[in-house]
Formats: sequence, structure tokens, C-alpha cells
Amino acid sequence: MLSTGALRAHLLAARLAGPVATTREESLRSYRLFAARDPRVLLGLEPERRWDVGELLGLMAARCGVSADPAHVSGPDVIDPERTVAALEAFAERLAAAADARSPVLLGTGHPHRLLGFYAALGQALSAAGCVVLTPAQGVGVDMATRFGVRPHRIDYVRGVALVREPGARGAGSATGAHSHSPLPVRIVLGALAEAGGPLPDLVVGDHGWVCGAGQLGVEAIGLGDTDDPALFVGEAEGRVAVAVPLDDGVRSDYYGPLLRHVLHRAGLAGRQEWP
Repeated sequence: MLSTGALRAHLLAARLAGPVATTREESLRSYRLFAARDPRVLLGLEPERRWDVGELLGLMAARCGVSADPAHVSGPDVIDPERTVAALEAFAERLAAAADARSPVLLGTGHPHRLLGFYAALGQALSAAGCVVLTPAQGVGVDMATRFGVRPHRIDYVRGVALVREPGARGAGSATGAHSHSPLPVRIVLGALAEAGGPLPDLVVGDHGWVCGAGQLGVEAIGLGDTDDPALFVGEAEGRVAVAVPLDDGVRSDYYGPLLRHVLHRAGLAGRQEWP
């Protein structure tokens, strides 16, 4: 496991924190859309109150470390590595609690090209600890909004991690899927589990709509969020997302390996997984 100092250095060197690839323009656009309650950035969350852009900027400064200055409108956005490290500790605590209780868990990602290996290794370690990794609604269709309009997708699982893919894009079980923000897949998955009589997950691990959609339905959810994902951090502030870890969610997949090893060590799950 990396020391805290070495982990912080890796976060900065890999641009998982510090100046990140997500631009200030992208982040501010997301805050404006969230304030307008645009479903594209709500990610399935239904905020308890109105959040204006200034409040969102203050929240993201506190939770992620972005600049709180509204006059700062361009350039790379910034994540404070200290906040990332602290959130990873809380993330590990939730994993440890799930492992100790042998809880059923669900893993899902809207970033399969980057984060599939990270979540798959978490699932493998939790399974080895006695948790049931749930994989319901395999192959079930879901119509999702894209920049080209509403398109049919289907739910698939790769190494125990839920994702969505467009029919015909790749065969079931292939390691790639669609980039998605939608909460519809997790709603379908949880609905299928409820209809079948359970068990329902005690913990959902993932990003985007998988986390916010589950949290909105009252399921404990933890995940990763970038500076242009205010819904996860609003959900955390309002108590429907248990842990939101601020980091760049679009870097090379192998850059998440040291974070994985750190989290599993802190959760008491080291040695129970393979990477990638």
C-alpha cells in the first residue's frame, strides 16, 4: 500500500487530483444545469431544496477543492488531493462494514472504459469476504437519452460490474460499454430484485446514475465524482449519498490501481483481488 504522502503524490502525478482534465467551463455549465434541475446532470437525484449556482460553487469548493471564485471561469479545474484522500478513507470504511456484515452489494459504472477494472476488483474482494455480488436484469432493455436522441440499450455485467451497451455494439460480457449518466439502469436493476423477492443490495458502489439513482431510492451508495458531477456531492450533503470521492473519473484505467490497493488495504480486504 502507498503511504498517504505517496498516494497524494500519485493523485497529482496522474492528474486524478490537482489540476485535472475537466475544465472550469465544463464544471460551471454543469452547475448551471443542475440549478435549473436539468435531468442530464441530476443523475437521478431529486434535491430536497433549490440550489443556485453560487451555492453549488461553494459546495464544490468545500467538497472537492475547486475555486470558490465565481470570476474564475476558464482553464483546468482543480481537486484538492487532501479531500480525495479523506474521502477514500470514508469509502474504505463503508467497504469494510459491508464485508464484515457479508452484505449483498451491487456495482455499476457509467465509465466502463476507465473504471471497470477498479470496480471489478472491489467486487472480487467483497465476494471473497463473503458478500453476494448481485447481477440482476442481465440483458434487460432500457431506452436512454443520448446526444443523438433516445436509443435502446441493454443492461450487461462484466466481471460482476453492471453497465449498459447499445445492442449490436459488442457481445454480452465484452469489456466495453456505453458512457452513461442515466439512473434508469439502476432503477430497473433494483426493481427486478424487488420483484424477485430480493435480496436487495445493502450497498451500491459506482458512479453517475448508479450512485445517485440508488441513493434517491434509499439504498446506501458510495462512488466517485468529478468536478462536473455536482449531483453526487449534493446527494452527500443532503444525506442520500454516503460517500462521494472527488477525482478525475476519466484518466487511464491503470492509474486507479494504487487507489484500489490503498482502499482495499484500509478496508482489510487486501490480497483478495486481482488487477486489472
